[in-house]
Parts: sequence; structure tokens; C-alpha cells
Amino acid sequence: MEEFDWKNQVENKEEKLKLAQRVAKRAKDGEIIGFGSGTTSYLTAMEIGKRVKEEGLDIKAIPTSNMIEKLCKELKIQMVSLEEAKPDWCFDGADEIDAHNWLIKGMGAALLREKRNMQHSDENYILVDSTKFVQRLGEKHPIPIECEKEKILQIQEEVKKLGANKTEIRKSNRNEGYLITDNGNYILHAWFDKIESNLEETLLQIDGILESGLFIGYDIIVIK
Repeated sequence: MEEFDWKNQVENKEEKLKLAQRVAKRAKDGEIIGFGSGTTSYLTAMEIGKRVKEEGLDIKAIPTSNMIEKLCKELKIQMVSLEEAKPDWCFDGADEIDAHNWLIKGMGAALLREKRNMQHSDENYILVDSTKFVQRLGEKHPIPIECEKEKILQIQEEVKKLGANKTEIRKSNRNEGYLITDNGNYILHAWFDKIESNLEETLLQIDGILESGLFIGYDIIVIK
């Protein structure tokens, strides 16, 4: 997947940094922690990295993207996979959050591993600054959907049948082609005027859809 310049593209940085520092204090020696992706997660990883260096904190990370893997290496944070270990807890950001604590995530194209981390953890911290709160889910962002490349056009038509008023295969910022995720797939963006509680489950029933950026009904701890 193409690299996003988190270091130089952190909007609302002061507020996000405060959230990151609060969650980084939560880390304890010997824990296995799921590391989310995106700018707020980047800042949180940096704060945890400081503790690893200054306190000799022994933790292991389960990263959700190649960029976070690279950052963990730079910070000298050990890494394991979900196949090897279960996270004690996870942290991540969100693109949107509504009054029900439903989320849209995945605008950084790391939604597949982000959701798997969350599903395997009993304690999930979602860090959201003031810009992420919406009255209606889907108000600002489409739903990112990770899809098998060879089935993308068929999936696009099926998603339209579910009521999407607009769909678009995500393009790369680097060239004229489509963005390729860390897992070698395409991302379909789907805009809905109304998101029902069963849409996350319904999308997964479409052949070729691997995961969506809808997080509905998850037990999360919101840090704001």
C-alpha cells in the first residue's frame, strides 16, 4: 500500500497528541497491544515508543499496517501477529463516530487488520478528536470496503443494489491506477444516505468483499 505521510499531515495535532498521551500511559510491562493505523494511532505509537526507550517497557505490538510495522521497527518495539498472540487491548482512531458509538474507519486503507485486531481484543480504545463526531454515520465519509480485485466490478453493482447512491474504486495518490492495500486488494468507497444496523453484516455476504469499514455495535471505550 502506498505510504501516507503521517509525520507531516497530522490535522488537529494538539488535540490528537493529548489523546495519544492519555492512552500511552495505559501500557503496562509485558502486555501485547494492538496498534491501529492513521495519524492518531501514529502519535500514540510514538508516545508508547518513548516509554519503551525511557522506562525499558517490555511490550509487544500487533500492527495493523505496513507503515505501523515500519514505525515499530524504528521505535524498537517487538511485534507479533494475531496468529501468534491475542492482544490484551487495542487502540485505534476513527474517521467518524455517531451517538451510538458506531464507527466508520478505514480511510487509511488498513481496515481489514484494524477490524481483526478489534474482534480479537476484549478492550478497545478508540481515540477521537472533536472533528470525528457526526450526527449521521456517513455524513462526511464513504464506507471503505476491501474487495478482491478480480471481483470489484461485480461487487460495485451489488453494493448499489443495497442502496448506495454513489460508489467509486479508490485511486492511488501516486499514479493513475487504483490503490492497492497491504493485503493486495482494492478499496471500494460507497456512500449511503442512511446506514442501517445490519449493513455491516449484509455487505460481508457479497462474494468478494473481505471486510468493510463499518464498525457497528462493538464494545469500545471512547477516548475524547
